[in-house]
Amino acid sequence: MRSEIQMLNRIIGLACADTRINEAVITGSKADRSIPKDIYQDYDIEFYVDDIRPFWNNVSWLENNFGRILLLQTPVLMDFENASPDNCQKFVYLAIFEDGNRVDLTITSAPFDKNRVEPFIVLVDKQRRLTDIAPDEFYYNVKPPKQKEFSDCCNEFWWCLNNVAKGIARDELPYAMQMFNTVVRKQLDRMVSWYIGTITDFSVSTGKMGRYFKKYLPESIYNKYLRSYAAPKSDKMWSAVIDTCKLFSDLARIVAQDMCLEYNEQEESGSRLYMMNVKDGLYARSL
Repeated sequence: MRSEIQMLNRIIGLACADTRINEAVITGSKADRSIPKDIYQDYDIEFYVDDIRPFWNNVSWLENNFGRILLLQTPVLMDFENASPDNCQKFVYLAIFEDGNRVDLTITSAPFDKNRVEPFIVLVDKQRRLTDIAPDEFYYNVKPPKQKEFSDCCNEFWWCLNNVAKGIARDELPYAMQMFNTVVRKQLDRMVSWYIGTITDFSVSTGKMGRYFKKYLPESIYNKYLRSYAAPKSDKMWSAVIDTCKLFSDLARIVAQDMCLEYNEQEESGSRLYMMNVKDGLYARSL
């Protein structure tokens, strides 16, 4: 595998040598100095050009400059049926190369957004157009919730659990698991992130999809979080749901107290009562 220095030299060398490329920047995790480096990080690269046509779906150009491709995705062609240089200002290559490096390369004829705040590092700036642009180094940090955001998160969590309960009761496990692991978990992850914010003074990022939960959560809480992932069996799902409710409730109360927010106790108790009645078959027996 080529090292980071080798890859950056390749990217910078290409951008400098090709007169069609005006600027090159790196974004994503490699532009965020707070994120530990490892061999699996992508190279999120943006090339700014005047004319996108020479780079449009030009896989041979990509391989000639970066090496043999093992796996390739071109999102612009997937997302837009009639995409062409005539109606698009960018082309994107997501490529994994033979040596294991991955490059997500965006080539665009649109000007660089000078109001952009997410972290980036300028690699090449031939016309000195990016010298006065400063990204927000804290952009990805967890942000303290306001009352409405906190309340909406709690409401969505407790409300959508009724669908999970009904799915388990009907033995519709694919539906129940999808609802639990996409809709409900999204709110759980928000609460976990806010909790991490309270114990780190909102000075860190938890990463995409809870990537850094293990790094920042106390071990006991992290283990409870892992127990929220259920095996595809009704009894296992009920156990995961009950454990998840306890974890969410505990963390929500801590966040509410720390941030001086109101927590709706009645909402939680109503949701829990309904789920237990479904689990125990109370409603079915009353028919």
